[in-house]
Amino acid sequence: MPFNSIDFALFMPVVFIIYWTLGKNVKIQNLFLLAASCFFYAWWNWQYLSLILIFTIVNYSAGILLMKYEKRKTRKTILTVCCLICLSILGIFKYYDFFLTSFIDAFSLLGMKLQANTLNLILPVGISFYTFRTLSYTIDVYRGKFTPSKDVISFFLFVSFFPLALAGPIERATNLLPQFYRKRTFDNKQVEEGMKLILWGLFMKIVVADRVCLYVDRVYGNATHESGYSLLLATFLYSVQIYCDFAGYSNMSIGIGKTLGFNFLKNFNRPFFAISVSDFWRRWHISLSSWLRDYIYFSLGGSRCSKLRNYRNIFVTFLVSGIWHGANWTFIIWGAFHGLFMVIERIFGLQKLDSKGFVKVFRILITFLIVNLLRVFFRMPSISEALYALCKIFTDFGNTNLYLADNTIMLSIVLGVLMILGKEIFDEFLPNRMKLFDNPKVYVRWTAYIVIFVFIMLMGVFDGGQFIYFRF
Repeated sequence: MPFNSIDFALFMPVVFIIYWTLGKNVKIQNLFLLAASCFFYAWWNWQYLSLILIFTIVNYSAGILLMKYEKRKTRKTILTVCCLICLSILGIFKYYDFFLTSFIDAFSLLGMKLQANTLNLILPVGISFYTFRTLSYTIDVYRGKFTPSKDVISFFLFVSFFPLALAGPIERATNLLPQFYRKRTFDNKQVEEGMKLILWGLFMKIVVADRVCLYVDRVYGNATHESGYSLLLATFLYSVQIYCDFAGYSNMSIGIGKTLGFNFLKNFNRPFFAISVSDFWRRWHISLSSWLRDYIYFSLGGSRCSKLRNYRNIFVTFLVSGIWHGANWTFIIWGAFHGLFMVIERIFGLQKLDSKGFVKVFRILITFLIVNLLRVFFRMPSISEALYALCKIFTDFGNTNLYLADNTIMLSIVLGVLMILGKEIFDEFLPNRMKLFDNPKVYVRWTAYIVIFVFIMLMGVFDGGQFIYFRF
């Protein structure tokens, strides 16, 4: 049940009305939200609710056991078993077929033919997100940063909460679980803030991302017959697409949470104005990059070690990022290159170097170019196809093809991208100069709401298209 579907448009108002009608009884509210969350996930596949239940039982039990035992060796065993169970489930569903076929292919290169049956399992939507969400809870309990939950309903809701169930943000127990324990009262201002985020998120998704997708898919799907310029334009637009798709989802997720009295972590902070790859990852998918920093990078030793080990830690962390994103060598290469560029920045101290004026603009453009070109690996289904596309970008200087027959589509793409770009520029460089949704004047605010709503109605793609990060 994607947020941009008719089904959700019917589901959410019903949940909202019943939820706030239940009054201030937290337990009843939580029970209702748990039932709504189970219904929401079951709408996609009710059988995979069992996985969410397993993750709940395993991590809840691990938390209780970690509280019970003080001996370090015992606690480490409990954490290890919990991690192995959760990561094994994730590995079977997401990576088993990939590693099996890679293993067979490797032996075939040596002239040895092996045969094995792949599982061909359907990837449970959101499994990567709730795996990391639950593991962060257990690891924090193990580290003594969080008191384990004794409330089964609240913990089950923490794992399955429907605004976060499909594609994050990857919430931490330290932020979200205490909110399930507290009384939540209806707040007009918070609901209004939530509605603004939902409206803007819908605009990003169905007006910009889904329109841009029409051109990107056309070019990438016909890469052998496209010029390098067409592929470069499609690559730039793919970055716009994936940003508007995922940031749009995150805005809607955070907005839905606000309408129900919850505050989620911010997930994006204008990443295309980053002045380095390191800065990009402080702005892009913040909940994932901070998770990797806290539970992978710091666990490996972070920067409190020799320079060589620190470079290794950075590289390994981003290899994990690539693997997390998908079961394909293209994602691993994508993650490895991000890690490599971050190591280079660390060697020369670029991640700490502040810039102003022309130098800052230059660094923004270079970072944007690097991140965009690496997205070719993210978009293409194989390494060979990605390398072919990159080769054409640098060698084939034919005409740029803007052949979408419907001029209205191109107009909506241009208008949508310009509106996104304009808002990002003002938010980044002139945050107090152009306030529309937050303008103190009522008529300005409502004019902005109506204009965005009209754009959504006239130019939105209402096919309930899946969000890109549902695959991860």
